[in-house]
Amino acid sequence: MAALTTGDSAAGLLSFLPDSPIVAFTVLLLVTLIIPPIFERLRLPGLVGLLAAGVLLGPSVAGLLDPAGDVETLLSDVGKIYLMFVAGLEIDLKDFKRTRNRSLGFGFTTFAVPLIAGILLSRIFGFNWIAAVLVGSLLASHTLLAYPIVMRLGITKEPSVGATVGATIFTDIGALLVLAMCVAAQAGEFSARTVVTQLVMLGLFATAVLVGIDWAGKQYFKRNGDREGNQFLFVLAAVFLAAVGSQLINVDKIVGAFLAGLAVNDVVGNGPVKEKVEFVGGVLFIPFFFVCMGLLLDLQVFVDSMTTNLAFTLALTGTLILSKFLAALATKPFYRYSWTQIFTMWSLSMPQVAATLAAALVGLQQGIISDLEFNAVIVMMLITSVLGPLLTARFAGRLVAPKLARPETELNSLWFDYGAAPESRKDSTITGPFTVVVPIYNPVTQRYLIEMAALLASHEGGYVIPVTVARAHVHMDDPKLVTALEHCRKLLQKAEALSQEFKAQAYSVLRIDDDVSEGITRTAREQNASLILLGWSRQGFRAKLFGTLVDEVFWSSHCPVAVARLLAEPIDIRRVLVPMKTITPQAVRTVRFAQMFADTHKAEVTLLHVCDRHTPESQVKALESALAKVMAEGPSVSWTLLTLSHDNPAEVILETAQTHDMIVLRSMRRRTAGGLAVSNVTHQVIDEAACSLVLFGEPHT
Repeated sequence: MAALTTGDSAAGLLSFLPDSPIVAFTVLLLVTLIIPPIFERLRLPGLVGLLAAGVLLGPSVAGLLDPAGDVETLLSDVGKIYLMFVAGLEIDLKDFKRTRNRSLGFGFTTFAVPLIAGILLSRIFGFNWIAAVLVGSLLASHTLLAYPIVMRLGITKEPSVGATVGATIFTDIGALLVLAMCVAAQAGEFSARTVVTQLVMLGLFATAVLVGIDWAGKQYFKRNGDREGNQFLFVLAAVFLAAVGSQLINVDKIVGAFLAGLAVNDVVGNGPVKEKVEFVGGVLFIPFFFVCMGLLLDLQVFVDSMTTNLAFTLALTGTLILSKFLAALATKPFYRYSWTQIFTMWSLSMPQVAATLAAALVGLQQGIISDLEFNAVIVMMLITSVLGPLLTARFAGRLVAPKLARPETELNSLWFDYGAAPESRKDSTITGPFTVVVPIYNPVTQRYLIEMAALLASHEGGYVIPVTVARAHVHMDDPKLVTALEHCRKLLQKAEALSQEFKAQAYSVLRIDDDVSEGITRTAREQNASLILLGWSRQGFRAKLFGTLVDEVFWSSHCPVAVARLLAEPIDIRRVLVPMKTITPQAVRTVRFAQMFADTHKAEVTLLHVCDRHTPESQVKALESALAKVMAEGPSVSWTLLTLSHDNPAEVILETAQTHDMIVLRSMRRRTAGGLAVSNVTHQVIDEAACSLVLFGEPHT
């Protein structure tokens, strides 16, 4: 009776809503906007909240969204394609080549062991052979959900981590191949001849996608310029063309999407377009997919899977966890991994999200598995997506070696000669005068920027180059261009006067360019700049989606870039806070920047290291000793080292910053795992810090 009352209330509410696809799209947007942050505050993955919202809004509860609706079906398909595309996009083929043998070795074991275990388990529970093989393939793949954790720890190049990341190619392609065979068998088209034909067609298709997209992309960009809009549209077109092409050879569209991700990797590289593509997926399409997945979950069937079908649900999850551990353990005698490395590989390969969910949905739609088995897979996904990252954070932290990643002679300099040829950069420093390029485009921030640049340039015996960029017009006598040039000259005159006030030499540059960010970086390259000092720009949805001047300068600059949000005169900044996670060349040069700035007016530097609660005391002490050595090799300034254990680094940084005048953060490009939103310490600190702040980054190359 209560259920009937709830259904009547929901029906009454829905009667007031217009019968329009816009309603469903609006609901999906609101859910994506509101739900994930709530669950992340509860220390739960945002995808759990999206699935829960889908269940509540679906036909089994509120009935506000219909899994068979046009909008829901379209966005679910697009999200599924995008999810597999991003899974392929995340795989670094260069890293795979570097660890190819180990990746293939671990890829085979972490695919074969769970596959066999899943087949045996399914047969024990009475599944037919097709369903059993499909369930086995669902356990065989893995999603690098915890990859941002190893990135933050600075151990992506560690052998066991590299092998696990590279193994993703093997496991995902293998799982998708098995899925294709199961779908063919379910349709009654399975025979030796069919299998051979299908494999040949798939091989030709994969070659066409990997080689064709690479060639077509390079030709297209060569003829149509290097504009992000063109690149973005090409990437989207490539993804969906590959998805359609895979259907033409009777393979599910997620196979084509995954191959497109691998191919696009080489076309766009690690530039800003790649970040925007992942951003669009992580913000829109992939969250929509998880909500639509929730719509397919019948609440009563889900309860049954946790009661009457509890044995299979627990057995499936337990089999996955155990088989993934045995697969990692099997590589120990061959590659002589330590137990810490084995546990790290196990935890990284445990989460089942991207390929697993996409393949499970295909299996459900093709009638290979039932709703009960589908719900059991969802439970397995929820458990592993929470447990895997937790274990990775615990074990991977022990892999961090408290030593310098490069020779000390290379780390002692403030910056390298970024303008030199790659082979001549090693152990070389800039021989010319220390030059700070300061783009002048905001009169409000101009004074503080010039003051900071003057302090740095004077300290190093160099000079300041204020630069303004006027956008080019077709006609050089265009009144708008004339007005812009006059405005730029006034800004430069003021900048020169400020530089003289702060006793620094200044040489102004006025440039006409089609693109402001390129005008800045080209000027910096022409002047052999040592540093670009930018003012803070507006952040927000549009800025993240379409890029900002700061973003573009970070990606294209040849020298370090410091983006400053100065709330006080630099000369009055007395206490500088520098959060340090690990010792890498990039992190050391961030510290050098803080030391150099502090040395200009005798300020103090505080190094803050926030470690995991499970980090061994010996490792903490070793890292503290290494940090002390790093500080001793730089400019002589007053400094302190603060080490704290906490689960939320951003919270500790923000609390410590309350007693400091400025924070210096290192800019880190972090891809999202499977397109899912992952908390970002840097972004949180930037958004909530109440003091001055500098984001220090280096050339992307």
